[in-house]
Amino acid sequence: MRSHLHSTFASGFEFAGKSIVHVEFIIAIKSNQNAFRLELSDETISRLAEYYDLVQQHNPILHLVAPCSPEEFATRHILESLTLLKHLPTGAGFADVGAGAGLPSIPCLIAREDLHAVLIESKEKKSSFLNTAVQALKIDERAEIVTRQFSEVKKPDGIQFVTCRALDKFTEKIRQLIKWSGKSTMLFFGGPTLGYEMRKIGMKSKEELMPGSDRRFLFIGTHTPVAVDRRSFGRRS
Repeated sequence: MRSHLHSTFASGFEFAGKSIVHVEFIIAIKSNQNAFRLELSDETISRLAEYYDLVQQHNPILHLVAPCSPEEFATRHILESLTLLKHLPTGAGFADVGAGAGLPSIPCLIAREDLHAVLIESKEKKSSFLNTAVQALKIDERAEIVTRQFSEVKKPDGIQFVTCRALDKFTEKIRQLIKWSGKSTMLFFGGPTLGYEMRKIGMKSKEELMPGSDRRFLFIGTHTPVAVDRRSFGRRS
C-alpha cells in the first residue's frame, strides 16, 4: 500500500536521504489538499516539507506542537493554516499573534511570495526558532519577529489582517485582541467556545468549518460590532 501511495502522490520529488516521515508528510499534503480546495505546486510542497523538518528537529525541546503523525501535521497544521490564503488579497500584510511554531503564518508566506507578516511570540525560545525558520526558508525579508506580548506593542503599520491560532488563554484575551486589532479583519482559528465568546461581545463574524472536523473553525470577523440579545447566551451551543 505504501509503495502504491509513493508512486501515486510522490512522483517528481527527490527523496534521496530523506526520512520516512518527510516522505509521508509530502504524500499527505498531495493526497489531502483537494479537500481544502488547494492546488499547491511541487516546489511549494517541498518547501513546506522543509518547514516540517525544522519543526520536527526542534519540537522535542521547544514543544512547538503536540506530537502527531506526518499526516495529522499536514492536514491539521499546514493545510488548515493555508485556508487563510483565500482571505488575503495580493500584497496583504498580516500579524500572527501568539505565533508559536509559525502557524499559520509560515505556511502562508511559503505558499504566497506577495505576502508579508509580523509574527508576535512572547516566549524567547520559540521566537528564536521563528528567526531560525524564516532565515532557513528564505522568507526573512517578508517576516518580522517580535518577541513581546501583543498587548505590549502597537499594532504594526501596514497590517490589514490579524490572525491567531494558538494564543495562550485565547478566549480570555479575545476582547483585548479585538481592540488591539482595530479596523483590521480578524482571522481566528478555534472551536465553538471561541465563536461563543465572539458572539457574546457582539462581534460580527462568519465561520468556516475545517475539512474533516466538526469542531474546528476559521472565524472571519470585522471590527464593527452588531447588536446582541444577551438573553440568547444562557448556554453554549
